[in-house]
Amino acid sequence: MADIDEAREQFKRIDADGDGYITAAEFKSALAQGGDWNVTDTVAEAIIKQRDLNGDKVLSFDEFWDYLNK
Repeated sequence: MADIDEAREQFKRIDADGDGYITAAEFKSALAQGGDWNVTDTVAEAIIKQRDLNGDKVLSFDEFWDYLNK
């Protein structure tokens, strides 16, 4: 199980605009900053879609936390 405080910090780092949601573009950017330049827009969108529980095409913290604890 992930540590919720660490997860919140990681979520905040990925959520570049601070709106409380991670978009595919923010996710792709975070991966690129971490050195993974090979992630395309299509791949980032697919990853978000897999983890997006309510179908709104973005990840809330609850969805992010749920994924970390699977």
